[in-house]
Amino acid sequence: MVKESKPTGGLEWRINIPNGTTSKVLVPESKSHFRVWNGLRGLIVGFMSRIWKFFEKAWSLAVREPKKAIHGLKVGMALSLVSLFYYMRPLYNGVGGNAMWAVMTVVVVFEYTVGATLCKCVNRAIGTFLAGALGLGVHWIANQSGEKFEPIVLQISVFLLAAAATFSRFIPAIKARFDYGAMIFILTFSLVSVSGYRVDKLFELAHHRLSTIAIGTSLCILTGMLFCPVWAGNELHYLITNNMEKLAASLDGCVVEYFGIHANVNAKGEDSDKVLQGYKCVLNSKATEEVMANFAKWEPAHGRFYFRHPWNEYLKVGAFLRKCAYCIETLNVSTNSDTEAPDILKKHFSKFCISLSSCSSDVLKELAVIMHTMTKSTKIDLMVHEMNNAVQELQCALKSLPKETIIGDSKSGIEEGNKSTTVVPLMEIVPIVYISTLLIEIAARIEKSVEAVNELAIKAEFEQESTKKSKKIQNQQNPNQPSQGNQEDLTMKTLQKV
Repeated sequence: MVKESKPTGGLEWRINIPNGTTSKVLVPESKSHFRVWNGLRGLIVGFMSRIWKFFEKAWSLAVREPKKAIHGLKVGMALSLVSLFYYMRPLYNGVGGNAMWAVMTVVVVFEYTVGATLCKCVNRAIGTFLAGALGLGVHWIANQSGEKFEPIVLQISVFLLAAAATFSRFIPAIKARFDYGAMIFILTFSLVSVSGYRVDKLFELAHHRLSTIAIGTSLCILTGMLFCPVWAGNELHYLITNNMEKLAASLDGCVVEYFGIHANVNAKGEDSDKVLQGYKCVLNSKATEEVMANFAKWEPAHGRFYFRHPWNEYLKVGAFLRKCAYCIETLNVSTNSDTEAPDILKKHFSKFCISLSSCSSDVLKELAVIMHTMTKSTKIDLMVHEMNNAVQELQCALKSLPKETIIGDSKSGIEEGNKSTTVVPLMEIVPIVYISTLLIEIAARIEKSVEAVNELAIKAEFEQESTKKSKKIQNQQNPNQPSQGNQEDLTMKTLQKV
């Protein structure tokens, strides 16, 4: 065994192998243990840091969208209430051993919005009731057929009804609103038919199953509607309104960035890239809009939305907004392309393009105000007229553009008096012409969106702006005096009492 000095100033022990040609370095056990401890500590610290980051993200989501955190509390409260039927002996004896079906019903049907919860509850109740009734009927027919033909009748009935119910799920009208009910129908009918062959008290089993499902769905509906309800109609309404604001910000941002004018696109100081990419949210919102509109049809009258509100008109407005978003996406790609127009052309067209984009974004912002306040604006027609004037000015500028030259203040080219003629190749004119054409097309599609919003305002019976202002002034002048509608209600109540 030999002790040698290391180049770093330390010492190490070496042991010579009997052959004399090789040696082996001795590593202290404490050092190897220290390495194992460091590795284990690194794993623990990394695991704890990931858990901490997860909780930070969850907390930020709860702060940013408190409705989702409240929804979790509502689900927990509904499950706690329905569990009493399993824990308390009197309630357990009332529903028998099927109390767990009520718990499963709450877990399956409780959704984020009231409309989604109502849709699933109604589908589950109707599907279970129809399947149970048909199952009992088929079981009675099978019993009358004799012991030999009973399994054959049951098997044929399960095959036919399950196949028909499964095929009905492909029909668009049924798939949109009753897809879940068809699936529950298949499940319940199969359970009742198959289990009825061995179970004697089939009617009691079906009765307990219906009772537990009624308990679970009732608790879900009451909890969802009474404690901080989230209405699908409101979510759809705010989604369309926010999409209009995002399109307006994206349109302004694209044009301003292309023409090199430094402007504050968003007064709140948000990231400019996020504002410019706002149109992507509109492009990806089609599925959400359709789902929300479907669930909103199940909801009762609430807030500013009465029963049978024209939710399909929101889908039409959303479709026109997506058409605008497609053009804005093309505009964004064109403004970021490698082929750029000369600065003199940008300077020549910047006034007309920025004017048109500003008018178009103002129209979108006014549409957002109309949707938010649910009032018919008197300014929207004037703003559309200004947008059309801006379109005509840009079209005149395009028509007056020479095919090969443009007059500018540049000193290059052929001088003619105080001005000079700058020769611009045709390929360099194409980008600015294409962008101008896109702006004109966006304005035309925005005008279609205005027509869709006006149709929605008529069918949804939006208030006139002047009527709303007069009511507000009247309430400020006489805060204690009831309005005309309240006076009529009081008069009707008094006549009913008499």
